[in-house]
Order: sequence, then structure tokens, then C-alpha cells
Amino acid sequence: MSNQLLKGKKGIIFGALDEKSIAWKTALACHAQGAQLVLTNAPVALRMGEINKLAEQINAPVIGADVVNMDDLKNLFEQSMQHFGGGVDFILHSIGMSLNVRKGKQYTEIDYGFNQKTLDISAMSLHRVLRTAYEMDAINEWGSVVALTYIAAQRVFPDYNEMADAKALLESVTRSFGYHYGVKKKVRVNSISQSPTRTTAGSGVKGFDGFMNYAEKMSPLGNASGEDCANYCVSLFSDMTRMVTMQNLFHDGGFSFTGVTAAVIEQMEK
Repeated sequence: MSNQLLKGKKGIIFGALDEKSIAWKTALACHAQGAQLVLTNAPVALRMGEINKLAEQINAPVIGADVVNMDDLKNLFEQSMQHFGGGVDFILHSIGMSLNVRKGKQYTEIDYGFNQKTLDISAMSLHRVLRTAYEMDAINEWGSVVALTYIAAQRVFPDYNEMADAKALLESVTRSFGYHYGVKKKVRVNSISQSPTRTTAGSGVKGFDGFMNYAEKMSPLGNASGEDCANYCVSLFSDMTRMVTMQNLFHDGGFSFTGVTAAVIEQMEK
């Protein structure tokens, strides 16, 4: 159901790869709520994914940008502001990549060169995006930025590997830059700690099916879907949450605050 919560608002969505992507679902939800959008992803992802299909569906331009390249980000904002005829009102940062996970390296034996790339792409890219927007005055007053994260930033999930460190850094950037952007222009910056979700990237984590089943049993409401997350993003982009900033918001069916459930005990006693 559309309440036109984002009518008249303009936003940039980072990270839509295919229909499984939370970014993809968020773009659809924002469009349904009246927003105008620009889609962006890394050049290699643009070649591999299906983003043009989404762009056609929501009538949005696609502007490629490498999130570790400041010139690319400056060009992205310049073109977006030209397209919109002004600043943007919201941004979704849905970006994550681990070379050590791809290469099958355990946390205790990570390649530090790979690790630097993981941190740069998965976490410091948010700082780069915010810094570029900050310096260009690209986000309108009371704008909203949301980054997607996971509870492995607070708790140990061994197979999540170095991405746990990247998410912890991402959440720190959210708080720190959120302070500065709030003071400068009332822009709010938050992260959403989402349930494990069957995206193309998420499914690549070792033992993902077991991961999903455990979280489902540990969450009083069950796992939050990608569509649920997209709707939560809409609420944070809307004017209904203007005083929420610098927060890591758990969107996980209650998993984060549940010690144990009857379903898990029952499974363990079998």
C-alpha cells in the first residue's frame, strides 16, 4: 500500500544488483511511495547485474561509480543533482565485499592486503560518500542516509569472517559522521542491522542456510525479509523519523535481544 510518504523526495540507491538485493527492493518501495531515484553501482556490478531492468521499471537513470574513487563519487553527485534539479533527500548505502571470504581464507589467516580492500569498500566507502556529499552540499536539510549492517558487528559469527570488522567500522562511521552532518545541515545518518537475508552476496557466506534457520528459531517474529527491510528504509527516509540519527537500528524480528527461545531449546534436546 502506498501512502506517498516520499512524494517529492529524491534519492540515490547504492548497490542494487538483482531482484534479490535489498537495495533493489528498497528502490521499488521508494518509487511506490512517490520518490524519484538515481541508481548506482560499481562498473563491474553494472556489467554483471540486472540493474537496467530495475531502472526501466522505476524510470531512473543509472550512473556508475566506484565507491573508493572520489572522482567517481563527485561525478555521481554532480550528475544526480543535475538530473534532479537540486540536492538529494536520501541515500541508501547497501555495499559489502570481502576478498578473504571469496578466497576462502579463515579469520585467523586473513590476507591483510585483501582486508584493506574489504574495509575500504564495505565501510570507508560510507565515509567517502558522506564526505563527498558534505563538501558538495549535495544532501538537502533534514535529509536521511541509511547504511545496511549486521549483528556480527557486536557478536561473533565465525563464518562471517572479516566482514564483522567491516560492519563494526561502518557503524562507527554512521555515528561519527552523523554528528557532523547533523550539526551542519540536520542530515541524519543511521544504520539498519538486518536479519540474515537471502541475497546474492549473503548466500555466499559459509553455512548460510543453517544461519538462516537458526535466526528464524531465535527471533520471536521470525526473520525480517528484504521487503520488510525496504519498508523500514522508507520510514527512515520519510519525514516521520526526522529526529532519529546516529543509531544502529535492529531490524531482525527480535533476534538481537533474545537470549534463547523454546524452539531452539527443543531443537537442542532432540
